[in-house]
This record gives sequence, C-alpha cells and structure tokens, in this order.
Amino acid sequence: MFQKILIANRGEIAVRIIKTCRRMGIRTVQVYSEADAGSLAVEMADEAVLIGPAPAAQSYLLADRIVEAVRRTGAEAVHPGFGFLSENAGFARRLRDEGMAFIGPNPEAIEAMGDKISSKKLAAEAGVSTVPGHMGLIETTDEAVRIANQIGYPIMIKASAGGGGKGIRVAHSDADMAEGFAAVKAEALNAFGDDRVFLEKFIVDPRHIEIQVLGDKHGNVVHLFERECSIQRRNQKVIEEAPSPLLDEKTRAAMGAQAVALAKAVNYDSAGTVEFVAGQDKSFFFLEMNTRLQVEHPVTELITGVDLVEQMIRSAWGERLAFEQKDLAIDGWAIESRVYAEDPYRGFLPSIGRLVRYDTAEEGPHPDGYTVRNDSGVREGDEISMFYDPMIAKLCAWGPTRDAAIDGMARALEDTHLQGVGHNVPFLAAVMDQPRFRSGHISTRYIQDEFPDGFHGLAPTRRQTDILIAAAAAMNEILTELSGDPSNRTDWIVLIGQEAHGVTLSYDDDEALTLDLAGEDRALRLSDIDWRPGLAQFRADLDGEPFTAEVARVADGFVIRHRAAKARVRVLTPAVAALYARLPEKQAADTSKLIQSPMPGLVVAIPVAVGQEVKTGETVAIIEAMKMQNILKAERDGVVKAVSAKAGDPVAADDVLVEFE
Repeated sequence: MFQKILIANRGEIAVRIIKTCRRMGIRTVQVYSEADAGSLAVEMADEAVLIGPAPAAQSYLLADRIVEAVRRTGAEAVHPGFGFLSENAGFARRLRDEGMAFIGPNPEAIEAMGDKISSKKLAAEAGVSTVPGHMGLIETTDEAVRIANQIGYPIMIKASAGGGGKGIRVAHSDADMAEGFAAVKAEALNAFGDDRVFLEKFIVDPRHIEIQVLGDKHGNVVHLFERECSIQRRNQKVIEEAPSPLLDEKTRAAMGAQAVALAKAVNYDSAGTVEFVAGQDKSFFFLEMNTRLQVEHPVTELITGVDLVEQMIRSAWGERLAFEQKDLAIDGWAIESRVYAEDPYRGFLPSIGRLVRYDTAEEGPHPDGYTVRNDSGVREGDEISMFYDPMIAKLCAWGPTRDAAIDGMARALEDTHLQGVGHNVPFLAAVMDQPRFRSGHISTRYIQDEFPDGFHGLAPTRRQTDILIAAAAAMNEILTELSGDPSNRTDWIVLIGQEAHGVTLSYDDDEALTLDLAGEDRALRLSDIDWRPGLAQFRADLDGEPFTAEVARVADGFVIRHRAAKARVRVLTPAVAALYARLPEKQAADTSKLIQSPMPGLVVAIPVAVGQEVKTGETVAIIEAMKMQNILKAERDGVVKAVSAKAGDPVAADDVLVEFE
C-alpha cells in the first residue's frame, strides 16, 4: 500500500481524504495556496507545501507545481479530490509518465468520459439512453440560434468541460440563446480554460439522479445505487439524498446496469458517477459522467457502509474490489445539505468574510434515532475567500427511513450556528419542513417553484410561535434575575412583530418554566433550559420535545430564528406594550434609481455610459464572483446619471455601480 499520498485540493475534500488516509496508516502531503496557509487541511496533514498565490490559476491548477511538490516530498500518489485537476486527462497522464500514481481513473477513461460531447456519443454506442441534442462544436451565436431552432426550445447550453454547476444556462428563446451562449463560453473559458459549448434538449420538470460506480484495474465494476440531486439552484446541487424517492427496484436496476455498462466500455477503474436526467414517469437519459469523486459521495457511504476514498486508493494501488454487486445493499436513508457562505435573503448571493462563530451539530448517533456526519474544511475564525467555492460544510443525516433522515437533518440544521458571513442554513431548514419535499415529489425546478420571488423565510407554525414566545420569555426572566430586579413580575406581553401574546410565568416542582397563554386556555412547559447571556443558541425542551433556536439580543428585545422562521421578539410590561402599537415604522431608503453590486467581486464590464438611455431588461453591469458571471439588468427605463465603477475594479456588496436620473 502507498506510504505517502499528496492531496492536490483544498477545503473539506482535502480534510475528508486526510481522515481516510489516517485510518489506513498513510501519511499525507497537503499542497496549499497563500490564502489557505492557515487552513484546517494544512494543520491536519503530515506535511504541507506552498504552491502559489490565492487564485486557483496560479496555484491549484498548475500541474508543474504539484508534480514538483510530489518530487520534493517523496509522495507516491496524488489524490485530486474534485474540481481543479481531478478530471484533467493530461495531468493524470503526466503523473503516470513520471511514475506517480493518480488516485482516480486512467487518463483514457477521463478523456473518453470527461468531454461532454464525446461521452454522449460513447454512451449511445454502449446502449445508454441519451437526450436529443447537438453534440458537435458550435463556434458562433448565430449557429447556436439556428441549431436551437432545429432541436426546439427549451435548450440547455452546456460547457463541454463543465462541472460543479458552472457553464450551464437554459434558453427559452432566440434572445436567451444569444445571451446565454456568449455567457457560457466566457464562464467556461474562465473556469476550465476550455470554451467549447454544446446544446441539448431540456427535459421539462426533470429530476437529476446519478449512479455511483466503482471499478478496479482488473475489469471489475459495480454500482453503489443512486443519489437524488434534484434540489438545485442555478444548476448547482444544494440538497442530495440516497436512495431516490422516485425509483423502484426495476428502474434502479436498469439505471445501475447502464452505468456499469458505460464504465466497462471505457475500462473505468476508480470511483465515478454516471448522471441521468429522469422524467417523473421514471424515464431516464444519460447526462454526463463525472470521472472523479463527487461532492455528495457521503450519502452513498452512509447507506452502503463503503468508504469511497479508501476504495479509490486501493484501486489505484492495484487491488481487486473486495465485493461484488450481490454483496451491496441499501441500508436506510441519507440526506446531505450543502452549507454555503451565501445569503438566501439576497438571492443566494455569495458572501465572504470571517467565520466569527461556527457551532456544529454533534456528529455520530443521536438518541432520537438519527446519525449526523459533518464534512467541513473550516473552523471558527477561518476566512471564507472570494477565490474559491463558498462551501462551508456538507451536513449529512442518516435515518432508518426517509422521514427519519429528514427529521434528523432538520434537527442538525437547528444545531448549526454560523456568524460572520451570510449562510443558507435557514433555507435548507425551510426545505426540510416543506410538505412537498417530504412527499418526495420534487424536480430540478423545486426552488423556482417553491420560492418564485426569492427566499424570505417561512411564517412560523403554531409550534414555532410557541418556541419564539417561550424562548423570549425565558431569556427575559434570566436577564431580569441577573439584573437583581426586585419586582418579581410574572405577567408579560410578548410581541412578535406587532402580534401580542400575554403570558403568565410560574415554575413547577421540577423547576420547569410554565407559561400560561392569555385567552388560549393552554400553557407551555419549558424545561432543560440551556442559555446564558452571550450564548447565540437557546436550547430547551418545549412540552417534552427538544429544540434549538438561534438568538441575538438587540436594544429592546431579541431576534430569534427557529429553522426558517425568524422574528424580532420583545418581552414588555402591558403598559409599555400598549405604547409600541403607536410607534411609526421606519421607512426603507429609496434605492430604485441605483444599480448596486449584489455581492463582493470584480467588475467584468459596465456596458453603459453617462447620458445613455437604458430600457428595462438591458444589461448595465456584469460582476464576477466565485468564478461565476452575474449579469445585472435595468429594472426600469431611464437615463444614466453616473457610472461609479469600471472593468477590473473590485467591489463590495451594495456598492453603487450605476445611478439613473
């Protein structure tokens, strides 16, 4: 077995690989950029080598630097993780020529499957169902529009070398095609160094289902069942689960057989994923093959008990698979939520900055019957950089059934607290609580369908309203006692926004706090309270059921969030509460004439000038962040009064780019 492996990646996947290597007794070398010098992966690895400045093009994408690091450290093999050079056939071939092992498939398999155009042709030859489309290269926008009309809209525009949700747009008209084709080519060139683009028919109301395959160097290939990856935003997976709630045993077997057939056709010899687009009628078509470890691999590991990183290492060493297809079975259900540094309340825009606080759910089995796994590459105090993907963690929950896994994930999200950057935990929690998700009737349009006007949180359920009341009253009681207030007041008004709830407090023999709700003929019992001033999470049992709420003290009360329900809550005397009803609400500033940067990033272009007339829908700015180009359009007709930025300028969130008269 290998004695030393170099990890040519960063963040959570580097940490993930190190954990398996430690268990196998293999030493690790972590390469890093200047931005990652203090990272968790660097801290955990046995050795670390600096390979360049922060931008990936000057560090993680430089094969020369990585090969030199292998030579310097005496590593015998390279694990590329995902992204960066993981699907670069030239890199894999170079390592082989240098006598260094590549922990991934052979270069020929990467070459055959890594290119989205050639892979579809090979899939068709192998008898795999494929989506109608144009697999040839397309050079010009006019050519793209002509071909799109031949296929018929809607059309998906895809970068041939794409991955990770980048380099993908859906066009519903000639205008969409003209704009999207140019944008995808630009994104593809920037992210992958390859601007080739192809078109395929977009399946309406589709599901994204993928099959995990695993092969060795002796011709053996198995599949480890499927993952449902339909909850996506901008073609980027957000929530994944295994198995899929759509498939029956017959369809699962058919998809698995096609995936194995395709892998065998290209002599595949590592972990890989065959992705399918599936109709609600269980029809399915080959989408692409990812010749690497997938981000969402933990859910497969949780339902099969197979460590995919270990199997990749063993395959690269030349070992035969230690199991056959008949030895594999699905055990329970697993769900993964990708925790991102992005603000769901601002259109999921990327957020950068320091993780001032990072509290995570306790990993391992929980008394309520679910198991938590948290794959993360950052710690409290670490910086979320603008140079890389904004993922903070992959939070996973396993349960014996799908409902149990969803319940476990919802609780794990409650126990996750982040501060310092915008994050999508409230959104992830909202999905767990939605009846449609729980029903399993989902598609890749889920987020568009359920949140057509963006995410603004969810209205509290009755239980969540009870949680807001009880938590606020309990914190107020604790603060009152600490301040030495001699009044011993028991009657309070709890204001949630402008909604008033009268409560009378008392303690029972077990020191639990009882809240009698005025006019409702019921009481709440709050026990096992775990909170003190300064804590950002309030934990307790409400009527015997545990919960965790995120809390923050403000001038005259608290801001409390339970899952996707968030509110300003005040605990007041009846007299003061009566006065609050008369206070006028503060009016928001008028920003209708401003085009502001929605995120930190770099200005790609400002295609308007002072004095220019602009129509609604025209592009007024293009901002690049996290390797994605974001097109800002005018929301009204107007004349440009001022332009405050130019191409190449760095901008912060809310910086004014263009002002209209």
